Amino acid sequence: MKSSSSRGRHPQPTFLMRIGAVFFRHFRVYSRNLLSNGLPPFLEPLIMLVGIGLGLGAYITKMNGVPYIKFLASGLLVSTAMFTAAFECSFGTFIRLEFDKVYDGMLTAPITVNNLLVGEMLWAGAKGFFFTFAVMVIVVLAGILPIGVVYPVPVIGFLTGVMFAAFSLFITSFVQTINHFNFYFSGFISPMFFFSGVFFPLTNLPGWVRPIAEALPLTHVVRLSRGICLSEADPQLLFDLVYVLLFTLGFGAIAIRRLKRRLID
Repeated sequence: MKSSSSRGRHPQPTFLMRIGAVFFRHFRVYSRNLLSNGLPPFLEPLIMLVGIGLGLGAYITKMNGVPYIKFLASGLLVSTAMFTAAFECSFGTFIRLEFDKVYDGMLTAPITVNNLLVGEMLWAGAKGFFFTFAVMVIVVLAGILPIGVVYPVPVIGFLTGVMFAAFSLFITSFVQTINHFNFYFSGFISPMFFFSGVFFPLTNLPGWVRPIAEALPLTHVVRLSRGICLSEADPQLLFDLVYVLLFTLGFGAIAIRRLKRRLID
């Protein structure tokens, strides 16, 4: 017969349950203002496609042998995932950590710092998936890309979100004041947006710039997205996928180790 203490003991939540609790917490907060949070992902790419794709497209009819509007759309699909994940795990994480003290309360539950930060990255990946899906809806409805080709791209958006979440958490582990994130966005994220093949092929860059562009993480997910959208079977895409996975695991592990010391202290 089981003792009363044994009967009253609650089983420890599994790893997936702990990760899911972090994810669900962020989802509930995000969905409280679903209209203001969910509408911009559909409007921003529409403005970008009209302003740049149709405007510049009147002067540049083709890029790399495809209509410029298609070339641009295939890059914008994942660039939006980069921006939302970078913001979520930089400003968002810092506010939860230093101002709202959300993590202090969450860590009183039966979850570890590892669970918490992995949950953060997966949540950012889910937002990357959603934002990429939003852009996909726009480009499909506009007749720019067919749904039969472009439908797998939100998976690349998820990988993009997780990758930039890992790197942004790494940056956050060094930041002491929220204003320092201006250097991250103005000095790294925004320039990368223009030098990762979203608007023009990397072959158009000077020779000394190309190795730098190839080292940027956005370059590889843009290439994966464009390969799917334009049905290009290039062996280099396998290298791009390996790069994304190793980049995510490497910076994710370092970020967790550094933030763990900060959260425990």
